Amino acid sequence: MIELRPFSTLGAANHGWLDARHHFSFAEYHDPARNRWGALRVWNDDTIAPQTGFPPHPHRDMEIVTYVRQGAISHRDSLGNAGRTEAGDVQVMSAGTGIEHSEYNLEDEETRVFQIWIVPDTRGHAPSWGARPFPRDDRARAFAVLASGMAGDGDALRINARARVLGATVRAGDTIRYALSPDRHAYLVAAEGRVRVGDVEAQPRDGVAITGLDEIVVTALDDAELVLVDAA
Repeated sequence: MIELRPFSTLGAANHGWLDARHHFSFAEYHDPARNRWGALRVWNDDTIAPQTGFPPHPHRDMEIVTYVRQGAISHRDSLGNAGRTEAGDVQVMSAGTGIEHSEYNLEDEETRVFQIWIVPDTRGHAPSWGARPFPRDDRARAFAVLASGMAGDGDALRINARARVLGATVRAGDTIRYALSPDRHAYLVAAEGRVRVGDVEAQPRDGVAITGLDEIVVTALDDAELVLVDAA
């Protein structure tokens, strides 16, 4: 099954400093048909105004992956971690038994991020935070694993879930493939560019929900930047 979820159908909340689009039920947006996709619970497409952001707030028992599309996000948490993650790079926060953090755009331009939440395999992990660069050239023409709780993905940021977050950049006309178990749930979003997934054409920032397949075949109709979650 390949289900297109057009950007125009996503949940929306504009707070002035934050313009958010919700692929799944979140905060005041609730759609019983879009509560989660396997272990994938949240995919928020956030635009954060300059010199604003999320003040300190708590989380627990959730794996939170931030993919920065433009600008940079500055993180600080109750464990003493602090860092700045730039466009194209990724940060992971495992909320575990509990953590409080803030996320600010301290830049003079808009910051655009995908906030991806994945339900952990078990509760009660120790909380943690980490970030690392993922140069776009390193994921050209093939999916690279950015964050993972799967065996054999040693270079990826670690999460406490049997899931992967992957990224790729693809030139117009090129096709890439990803092997998928039919019982898994995959969710694909093109941050930039139009793509065709199987026989389904998706515009930038549309969601594509995939299950029941043993392979995902993606053809770029424009130069494209892709983010894919493969979850139980």
